[in-house]
Amino acid sequence: QPQLVESGGGLVQPGGSLRLSCAASGFTSGFYAIGWFRQAPGKEREGVSCISSSDGSTYYADSVKGRFTISRDNAKNTVYLQMNSLIPEDTAVYYCKSSDDVWGQGAQVTVSS
Repeated sequence: QPQLVESGGGLVQPGGSLRLSCAASGFTSGFYAIGWFRQAPGKEREGVSCISSSDGSTYYADSVKGRFTISRDNAKNTVYLQMNSLIPEDTAVYYCKSSDDVWGQGAQVTVSS
């Protein structure tokens, strides 16, 4: 059964950093594009970043550009989202998703002093 599991969420002060991991099992994540999405309370889920399977090209939403970095380690079947200079508006549940619609369970990120 293909599965994605996020980890690395938590509580961080404004200006801090977190690294989210999205570990795949039951399939080879390197064959698929992987995206990160987030959903804040009372808001719709939005796309944050994604990385292609072919050439490693990346996409970032304007709201995170310059602060977040997506990367993948195909040997570990894992995609990462490095989040720097976090602001309270980044508070949300973060999900990863493969291009064949496998979703993770989500990881809570809370940015607060």
